[in-house]
Amino acid sequence: MIHETADVQSKAIGENTVIWQFCVVLPGAQIGANCNINCHVFIENDVVIGDNVTVKSGVQVWDGITLEDDVFVGPNATFTNDPSPRSKQHPDSFSRTVVREGASIGANATLLPGLEIGHHAMIGAGSVLTKNAPPHTVWFGNPAQHRGYVTEDSILLGLDLTDEDGNSYMLEQDIPVRQ
Repeated sequence: MIHETADVQSKAIGENTVIWQFCVVLPGAQIGANCNINCHVFIENDVVIGDNVTVKSGVQVWDGITLEDDVFVGPNATFTNDPSPRSKQHPDSFSRTVVREGASIGANATLLPGLEIGHHAMIGAGSVLTKNAPPHTVWFGNPAQHRGYVTEDSILLGLDLTDEDGNSYMLEQDIPVRQ
């Protein structure tokens, strides 16, 4: 479903994707199946969005951004794609940012250009991410710092790989697994 007030110029929109009010999707954008693109979202041309992605209201997804399957982007999260922007001066190419499968970006988080957010990583609300976030890590603050880990089942762990009940985990190929 594409809302009647949305300006969707791309033909590469997957099945069962919903694009809500007042969105703009430029012709080169690719959006997968079963996505939910909330109102007031702008998606540029050189953008790839996988399947089952949620992009909440007020997000702009600029050229060079890839959101893999099952990514969540919170309201008003900010992507950047040019490390030294100047008015009326456009680079030959923009920095590439990749948000890997299952990662979550909290509301009002800002991601500097050219970063990789690892699979299932979580970036906290209001954070300013200035470096890559490895898989299954939790980052928050300004600048964002590595503060813990998150399991495949979304159990938050401290830096010592223990949960709130004192259960211990270990990393197996970057994935926290209960011992």
